[in-house]
Formats: sequence, C-alpha cells, structure tokens
Amino acid sequence: MSSSHRIVEVIIAENPPKRLDKAIARDVPEAANLSRSRLARLIADGAVKRDGRVMDDSRAKVAEGDVFEIHVPEAEESHIGPEDIPLEIVHEDADLIVVNKPAGMVVHPAPGTPTGTLVNALLHHFGGELSGVGGEKRPGIVHRIDKDTSGLLVVAKSDAAHHGLAKQFEAHSVERRYHAVTHGAPDKGDPRLGGIKGTSFEPGNILKITTQLARHKTDRQKQAVLFSGGRHAVTRARTVEVFGDPAQAALIECWLETGRTHQIRVHMAHAGHGLIGDPTYGGRRKLNAKVIGAAAVEAARTFPRQALHAATLGFIHPVTGENLRFDAPIPADMVALIETLRAGAQTH
Repeated sequence: MSSSHRIVEVIIAENPPKRLDKAIARDVPEAANLSRSRLARLIADGAVKRDGRVMDDSRAKVAEGDVFEIHVPEAEESHIGPEDIPLEIVHEDADLIVVNKPAGMVVHPAPGTPTGTLVNALLHHFGGELSGVGGEKRPGIVHRIDKDTSGLLVVAKSDAAHHGLAKQFEAHSVERRYHAVTHGAPDKGDPRLGGIKGTSFEPGNILKITTQLARHKTDRQKQAVLFSGGRHAVTRARTVEVFGDPAQAALIECWLETGRTHQIRVHMAHAGHGLIGDPTYGGRRKLNAKVIGAAAVEAARTFPRQALHAATLGFIHPVTGENLRFDAPIPADMVALIETLRAGAQTH
C-alpha cells in the first residue's frame, strides 16, 4: 500500500445489496469519483477495511449501517511511455482535452500497437502534469474511434472528469455526428431497403437502423448484426449529397443513439450502403464508370481507409456543468474523394 493516500468513508444505507462490491458501488459518495471497476480493484488490493479489518472478498456480506474505509492510493506513474507525436488539440482545460485524431492513429496501446498511439502522444503533451485516472497517471479514455477513422475524441485528465463523462456515454446523452461516404445513397423510395430487417425511415428521409450487435462468430475482428442477444444499437443517417444518377455514392451524416464497436460501418453495410474504403464491411461493390467516370471509380477503389470522420462532439462538462460542442472539418483525404466523385457526377 502506498504511504500516500486518501481515505474515503462509505456508510451502507438501508436495503443494501448482499455483496460488498455492489453495496459499496451503490453507496460510495459521488464526490469520491470511484468507478465500479476501480472499486473492484481496490477491494482485491486490500484497500477496503471494516473496523480495521481488511475486506478483500468482493462477495462478503454487508449490513445497513456498516462503515467502510477505502484507502485510495495516489496515482502511480503509468507503464505507458510518453512519445512526442503532434496532436491537433481542439479544447483543453484542467479536467479534459478534446483532440481531432488523424486517421491511422490507434487510440490506446494494445499488443499489436504498443507505441505511436493517442495515449502515448497525450502523456508527452501533459508532461507529467496529470492528476491521474483509475489509480494511474494516464489519460482517461471514455470512448474510442477506430484507427482508420478520423475525428473528435474527448479524454479525461482527472477521475472526476472520467466518472462524469463515462456516465454521459452510458446514458447515450453525448452528441456524436459523423460524415461518411457510402456506396449508393440511402433513400426511402428504394424498395430494397424496405425489405431489410431493422431499417426504417423517419420524416426528412432519415434512415434509422435498429439491431443488436455482437462479435462475429467466426471472425473475431468483426461485428455482426443480430436480432436477439448482443447489444442494442441504433444509428440514424441523412443523405447530404448524392453522386451520380443512378446514385453511385453519397455523402451522409450519421448520428449515434448508442456507441458500439464499428457501429456505423456494420449498420451501413447491413443496409446495403457500406462505406467506401472499408476493408472489413465495404464489400466488393464498384462504381459504374459510365455514370460517374473513370477517375471517380479509381478514387473510390483506391481510397485507403473507411471514409468516416467523427465531425461533431457535444457533451456537458463533467466538472463545470457547461454545455460544450465541437466541430472538426472533413479531412483533406475525404474532401479530395468527395470532390472527385462530385466532378465525375457533373460531367457524366
């Protein structure tokens, strides 16, 4: 146990859950900013005491009126190394930072990508001035976007921010809007879409996709659409611009009611409008050169990533209560793709 720590007192209220971990998670003071996972680690580490006795069994019985002391150690240095990687910072204050992540950057180190990630870059940017999240001096990742998706991410710099942001993401109250370039264009006049389970249209020609999502049974790197089991997922999409007649591609705006892994990519593919450049869900559709021209066909065929950009991020500041909303313009590679598609559509 670190010699430097704070003590959080938890008094168990009436009708407590039977297990220690659940009772403490319910009754821990909000101001302590301790998540369920953090509390579980603290119990396992012997940091929870009742009447001076260590309580390290998460299943231990508790009773109303029990008083527990949680010894919360000061944040330790992270095992992840800082790296001097340029970042586009959209907003920063004492509690959080909003970054416009470039395509090609992984958010968090993993066995396949131990370095060169957003977390490595942020650790260098903070230069050691980080209060710590979850017991380590590291940025608090509350949501992620895929390596080859560009756009906005909010990252917590303190436990208070991490706790408050995580709650908003769990409640699906965070505004997240994306721009994407799809094969074809979603349209309520398309009879094919009417026959696809989970798809419907709302006023304003807004496509709504409602399914369950879960890891693919045979390809563990993919997500699969289900209608029982898995996790509930809702995506809405609005067509901004159509390229070609008949439509060969479209610029769409998507917004998330839920935020599941690969959600937009797998949902748009389910609707028959996979993202251009998506190696996993995009399918093998080709644009018709007679409709849109050879240059546009080639631009779509060779686009090196899924054409997806996290363009808007809105949330309530978890510490100040201020309403925050940020926009990041479509990046240069997607702009070039859109311009080529537009030029092809206009000349054919």
